[in-house]
Amino acid sequence: MNHAFEYITNLQYKVKTLTARVDAFKSGKKYIAMYSEFERQLRTKDREIEKLKRELAAAHNQTVVVRNNWMQVMEDIEKEHAKELQEKARKIRLLEQRCLDAESMLDSVKDQLREKRKELYQIMTELEEERGRVKKLKAQVNRDFENSSLSSSLKPHKKISNNREKTGKKPGGQPGHKGHGRKKHTPTNSIHIPAPEKYADNPDYKLTGRTITKQLINLHIHVAVDEYNTPEFRNVHTGQRVHADFPSGVINDVNYGGSIKAFAFLLNNRCCVAIDKVQEFLAELTDGELQISKGMISGLSKEFSKKTEVEQKEAFSGLLLSPVLNTDFTSSRLNGENVQVAVCATPNIAMYFAREHKGHEGVKGTPVEEYQGILVHDHDKTFYNYGSEHQECLAHVLRYLKDSIDNEPDLSWNKQMRELVQEMIHYRNSLDPGAAPDPNKVEEYEIRYQGILEVAKEEYEYEPPSKYYREGYNLYKRLYEYKENHLLFLHDKRVPTNNNLSERLLRNFKRKQKQVMTFRSFDSLNYLCNSMGMIALLCSQEKNLYQSIASILD
Repeated sequence: MNHAFEYITNLQYKVKTLTARVDAFKSGKKYIAMYSEFERQLRTKDREIEKLKRELAAAHNQTVVVRNNWMQVMEDIEKEHAKELQEKARKIRLLEQRCLDAESMLDSVKDQLREKRKELYQIMTELEEERGRVKKLKAQVNRDFENSSLSSSLKPHKKISNNREKTGKKPGGQPGHKGHGRKKHTPTNSIHIPAPEKYADNPDYKLTGRTITKQLINLHIHVAVDEYNTPEFRNVHTGQRVHADFPSGVINDVNYGGSIKAFAFLLNNRCCVAIDKVQEFLAELTDGELQISKGMISGLSKEFSKKTEVEQKEAFSGLLLSPVLNTDFTSSRLNGENVQVAVCATPNIAMYFAREHKGHEGVKGTPVEEYQGILVHDHDKTFYNYGSEHQECLAHVLRYLKDSIDNEPDLSWNKQMRELVQEMIHYRNSLDPGAAPDPNKVEEYEIRYQGILEVAKEEYEYEPPSKYYREGYNLYKRLYEYKENHLLFLHDKRVPTNNNLSERLLRNFKRKQKQVMTFRSFDSLNYLCNSMGMIALLCSQEKNLYQSIASILD
């Protein structure tokens, strides 16, 4: 009930209010009041609008001023910027010009540098070429008997330093040491020297029972002439003249015995004395009694060669049957042209062979042609077509390694290999006569040998050999390719470590070659070779060489 009453009361108040408003509108007062209020508000708004217009105008003016000022500032900035741009453009143009000039100069410098580089490369190439030539010439100049195949007689020996400390003692025999006097000979004439009277008649001196003897030895050369004579008979019917037979060798009115022939033969062919000097020497020894012709002296080689044909055939057979054979070639001169001399040798037998050429043509007719044993040589590839096995001369290898060490000091393989080869040779030479090489030791040497070759391979790949000096590289290739032929001596004690036997024998011929200068006929060279082989054979038999040759020629 209360809610309804309140609701009705509120409605009544609202009706009264709305009625009063309607009455006000009807009477027009409300319109007048509203119009007055509207006019008042409109004037207020107009004043506000006017104020805002003034403010807007002021703001517009200020904006214009600011804009003008800003435009002026912008114009000033633009002008300054334009000036800066102009300056920058001027600098850029200047820098561009300088850059163009620099590029032009750079191109010019590059062209000059290119030309200089070409010149430098050319100079460096020429320098490298000259260095190679100098290295080659130095290697040639510095080659001697220690680092090449040159004979020791062709180069002066190096001075041997004496590191012994001086003792202050006089040279010769020292007190307390047994002296080594000259050998006394059986006297052919005894001469007694009487005692001086000052000793014999003086009672102060007594005989000791000792006789002092001293010998004076001389050599007397005399000519012994055996003259044979026998009566001659004539057949009265046929006129034939006959007489008793003379001894063998007594053919001409004057004949020379084996002693004279052997003397002249050895002087000419073993001592390498010229034929003229042999003739003069024999004449001087005999006070002019012996005047042997040059033709007779020159023909002794032929006579000796003919008389020893059987021995030569036996020597040839002995070389064929030997288990190891040393062989080599050397050059000779025949009527101004080069020919060859081959040598085949064992410690007891040696034979020389005159040949027109080396190679297979030179081997024909020598023991090497049919040989089936072990050949020792100096890496002549021709010999690899003969024999069953081969041993290279390690003396040559050591000399070539020394040459490589002198001319390639930056490499290490050559020094290592030289030390190893010397060690292997020393080990082999230190073995007892009946002892065989230790297989384990031999295997160790072979492994070290191969390892050093690998070092050589790496060193030559890093720094290839010069075209002016390839001897060291060629030696490495040979040691690699012919490994078994350099180490055969470790497996077979019969095999020598070098070919010095052939070298010594050929050196004898070279001395004769130097004395002869050039041979006049191939036959004379052949006879000399046969004679030198027989001389070497007789020397190995430990007999008196002179008497042996005299008996052959007698």
